[in-house]
Amino acid sequence: MAITQIKITVLSFIAITALWVFGACGTPASAQPPQQPDVLFLSIDDLNDWIGPLSGHPQALTPNLDRLAKRAVVFTDAHCQAPICNPSRISLLTGKLPSSTGIYYLSPHIRKCETTRQAVTLPQYFSKHGYKTVGVGKTFHTEGPAEFDLYGGKFGGMGPRQKQNLNCDHVHPLWDWGPLDVADDAMPDHQITDWAIEQIQQPSDEPRFMAVGFYRPHVPLYVPEKWFKPFPLETIQLPPVPADDLADIPEIGQDLSWSAVAPRHDWFLQHPDQWKRAVQAYLASIYFVDHQVGRLLDALDKSRRSNDTIIVLWSDHGFHLGTKQRWGKRSLWADSTRVPLMISTPGQKQSARCDQPVGLIDLFPTLTQLCHLPAKPGLDGHSLVPLLRNPSQDWPHPAITQFGPGNTAIRSRDWALIQYNDQSRELYRRGKDPGEFKNLATDSGQQGIISQLQQHLPAKSLPLAPGSAHLDARPGSPVDIDGEPNFDKMWGKRRSK
Repeated sequence: MAITQIKITVLSFIAITALWVFGACGTPASAQPPQQPDVLFLSIDDLNDWIGPLSGHPQALTPNLDRLAKRAVVFTDAHCQAPICNPSRISLLTGKLPSSTGIYYLSPHIRKCETTRQAVTLPQYFSKHGYKTVGVGKTFHTEGPAEFDLYGGKFGGMGPRQKQNLNCDHVHPLWDWGPLDVADDAMPDHQITDWAIEQIQQPSDEPRFMAVGFYRPHVPLYVPEKWFKPFPLETIQLPPVPADDLADIPEIGQDLSWSAVAPRHDWFLQHPDQWKRAVQAYLASIYFVDHQVGRLLDALDKSRRSNDTIIVLWSDHGFHLGTKQRWGKRSLWADSTRVPLMISTPGQKQSARCDQPVGLIDLFPTLTQLCHLPAKPGLDGHSLVPLLRNPSQDWPHPAITQFGPGNTAIRSRDWALIQYNDQSRELYRRGKDPGEFKNLATDSGQQGIISQLQQHLPAKSLPLAPGSAHLDARPGSPVDIDGEPNFDKMWGKRRSK
């Protein structure tokens, strides 16, 4: 009996000692890694601030983006790092500025450039750290299958095409707009959503990173006719475009070759009915893609992981519809660089707004931190987790956008500096002049502000990577991407019905 008591006493002592030791060391409780949340990574191509949470256009209808905003931090001053698809997406997905890769234009693609050929992209990084990565639609500009563990496809990309353009017969076949006589399920974005919903409904033993990339409102601005009905043509409101808006803009900023094959604003002034039709089609395209976002949110809310999923919604760049007398993207003005960005974290029940300038490049470090992954060294961005915790806290990092070597926009909370490679500049006081109508760069009283903003210019800027071109190098393209196309001559070939 005494021996038994001694054994019990010894065992009790060992147990107590073990508990004390493990407790003092923070284990076993902290030895268990925090549960890793799923990530739903939603991208919408060419979406500017014409959404409810950003109030970019009074007629925009985005009930599902509004719904997401109610449980997310809305970054009201988010900017892309390049105002065109390929370099913007490469920057986000590698965490590197265009000046760090030499990729500023639509080519070269990520695996065709020496600086990014072996880059570990955001989904690959998650895959290396235990996540199942799933992709569908357009997340990368061209790549897809090799970047994910499972890739669902593009489902036709830009969607149904017409034998003859509906409203604009132009050298580039994508530039057109108008309603289609098809059902929703004929559209790639609807099919992309169907596939993504099937994946959401399938249980997974691994945490999951799911990237869903929508194509609208990229041109051609085609969606089924029913999405046009809330926007009667006679009610369409056009954005404000002062006639003398470019009078104080440097010559390089007015260079229309930046716009590549986009329509010229003079053409829309000559055909104001087409300006209204294009704005109507853009609003209808946004309304259509908003519906697809809603279908995804419905599926997620019904799933087992609804309370353990981070939702990130972003666009790759903004879009001009006449603002700054420009169409499309490809400028360093805010209408081209500002993007929707919303982040919803598990357990978040209320909305918040963050007005600090941030960049898409900040998403790589943000998501690795939120998902308890090791920080990836060498990234050019900054984790937004401090702003998710306190959206009003100080933020010393401006948003940087680049379009070609030496052409850079620096946006702080109060100022926007655009510096071109010929050293000409634009300067705007953002709070008082959100439309960037009055260039203050030649004001002698603002030289101190310019000098402060110039401190944030990248110290090193790589030249254009080999194979760089403004336009897509697609076989059979009517555009000579190797030379210097005469874009105005091209627009002499257009006609309007």
